[in-house]
Amino acid sequence: MNTERLKILAAKNGIFLALIALIVVFSILRPNFLSFANGQTILLQAAELGLIAIPVAFLIMSGTIDLSVGSIASAAAVTGGATMSATGSMWAGFLTALITGLVAGALNGFLISYMKLNSFVVTLGALSVWGGFALMVSEGRTIPRSELPEMFRAMGTAKLGPVPIQIVALVLVVLLGWYVLNHTKFGKEIKAIGGNERAALLMGIKVQRNRFLLFVASGVFAAIAGLFLSAKVQSANPTIGVGMELEALTVVLLGGIAFQGGIGRISGVVAGLLFFRVLRSGLVFMQASPFLQTILVGATLIIAVALDNSIQKVIRSSWAKLGKKAVRDPEAEKIGAAPSP
Repeated sequence: MNTERLKILAAKNGIFLALIALIVVFSILRPNFLSFANGQTILLQAAELGLIAIPVAFLIMSGTIDLSVGSIASAAAVTGGATMSATGSMWAGFLTALITGLVAGALNGFLISYMKLNSFVVTLGALSVWGGFALMVSEGRTIPRSELPEMFRAMGTAKLGPVPIQIVALVLVVLLGWYVLNHTKFGKEIKAIGGNERAALLMGIKVQRNRFLLFVASGVFAAIAGLFLSAKVQSANPTIGVGMELEALTVVLLGGIAFQGGIGRISGVVAGLLFFRVLRSGLVFMQASPFLQTILVGATLIIAVALDNSIQKVIRSSWAKLGKKAVRDPEAEKIGAAPSP
């Protein structure tokens, strides 16, 4: 394998090496870090963020972004919790929360896909809208454990065999995302849209419809994450999802999803998710200040953007040296997309 191909391989898989290195470092500094119990805790902490990050990855691959997912999670948690409190029915609360997520996602999708408004501006505004909506519905208070049905509270600690239900949900969503991206026409169209939207339109791909569906999915999965978080903490807090949009974006960029769109793998997102959670867990083991951990989220996002920019430069440079023909993506060519790694 020549040098240029090695560069491409390293650029695409650097996050996996970084994850292994991070685990080794924390295991040396704190021998009890590498334990089954801590591993399960890390996966539990990653579950809800993963449910949000996978749809966000699809959106970024399509050339758009959703910054409102954290607020949608909060709004869904509160509307679901308020419904459960009023009716005593967990299923009514679930339905209300999912409708909230669906409506929020559909509004984003309509404004961005069909009205042609900028996704950054629309979803940044929606972040404030749905965050305010959550506070308005709850009147600024947390819906306490005593007002939530016992069945819902039990969901926070439920297991499928020995595995917590949140981890099962994360695995299912990861597998679904992997299958859709790699084995369906829809997944290939998403990459084509992000790689070259004009070419995708000329090939007859329904760009508006596909992006609209992605925003709807993003809203629904954010709502599911909000419900899981509420069940886990045994209450419905109107700020429960605050900051998750930045965490999801950090995970996605760390995972090698190109911010320009058109490039990415679900396995990379999973590695980025685990890297982010292992880092935060390691800092807890090191007894780092909570304020430092907050700073870390922003710093990691900046680093992720810088890495994304550097990785794409390395890949483009290696493409040029190898020649486009040597690295063309035959699946992308079938639907008229630009070459992709």
